[in-house]
Amino acid sequence: MLEIKNLHATADGQEILHGIDLSVKTGEIHAIMGPNGSGKSTLAQVLAGHPAYEVTQGSVTFDGQDLLAMKPEERAWAGMFLAFQYPIAIRGITNAYFLRSAVNAVRKQRGEEELDIIDFIEVLHEKLEVIGWDDSLMDRPVNEGFSGGEKKRNEILQMAIMEPKLAVLDETDSGLDIDALKIVAAAVNKLRRPDNATVIVTHYQRLLEYVVPDRVHVLANGRIVKSGNKELALELEERGYDWLREEAA
Repeated sequence: MLEIKNLHATADGQEILHGIDLSVKTGEIHAIMGPNGSGKSTLAQVLAGHPAYEVTQGSVTFDGQDLLAMKPEERAWAGMFLAFQYPIAIRGITNAYFLRSAVNAVRKQRGEEELDIIDFIEVLHEKLEVIGWDDSLMDRPVNEGFSGGEKKRNEILQMAIMEPKLAVLDETDSGLDIDALKIVAAAVNKLRRPDNATVIVTHYQRLLEYVVPDRVHVLANGRIVKSGNKELALELEERGYDWLREEAA
């Protein structure tokens, strides 16, 4: 699904990623952990094609395609989804309109018939039923006046509607209380399928108590310095990151 080899990336002339190697197979959930400034969010933004970051070395293959050769919108059309750490608000555009426009943009690029409003509402309610949520956010402007939990729920609903092959969740647990965390985690679990994959970027182990990863990777100083199973996340919770920083130095 995703193959990253020796990935180097810079922002404002400063190298942040110093050679990332990562392989994510279809059906898997991977967690990327690490201290502040380690390069976790940079990796997520590079995969999505954010123009502020320049890839200077390495390769990224997504579903058999050269990801780095694709524009951000082409990556979305191909099935990549990024849930932002800080979702933006869009005044005057309702969630329902936004979601239908996004779905139809992808369908158009794939040569599929666009959904009319009736068909879209049917699809929307199917997805809401799968993740166990109501439609209370649909008539509200995108993220405007939303609480932190509502913003993160809205990101996961977008993921449910878009049905990406690869979802990258950039600190989806940030700012969530325990109840909101459980709600978001339960939805992520329900959206897991044998034909998709998820990469979760997080500081803390607490989300991984509810979304159990197949692999855990630790970034420090722009490199993956350790990989393991879910027990590695528990070890990090107990020991912190300092011992890994020393290994990476």
